[in-house]
Amino acid sequence: DEYAQFTVGFPKSWNLGTVTFQAFLTSSATDTGTCAWGLQGVGMNSGATIDAAFGTAVVVSDAAESAANKLYVTGESGAVTIAGTPADDDLTIFQVFRDTDADAMEEDARLLGIKLFFTTDAANDA
Repeated sequence: DEYAQFTVGFPKSWNLGTVTFQAFLTSSATDTGTCAWGLQGVGMNSGATIDAAFGTAVVVSDAAESAANKLYVTGESGAVTIAGTPADDDLTIFQVFRDTDADAMEEDARLLGIKLFFTTDAANDA
């Protein structure tokens, strides 16, 4: 498994609940193996120690279609619960990773990006 981390400062209109995601990827070879990507997160408030544990990972996968360097898009994942106690003005740290225990792709896969879905409960951040 290989990991990368990124942060999101959600707007105050986020309902502080779960998120879901889709992965955008490509393959370096021409097979039909399935590639799996996981996401987990933790909410951090001002003054918190940033080595806190991530929440439980949620994995989504997609099968290659026998073409190298073609764009593949997974379906939407299940709900990802953010660890800690997310609150307004927090920074959320995410960890995305290739879950090789859950995939059958033997070659390199390249994560091009993710689409992050979240629910709002206000029209704006006022």
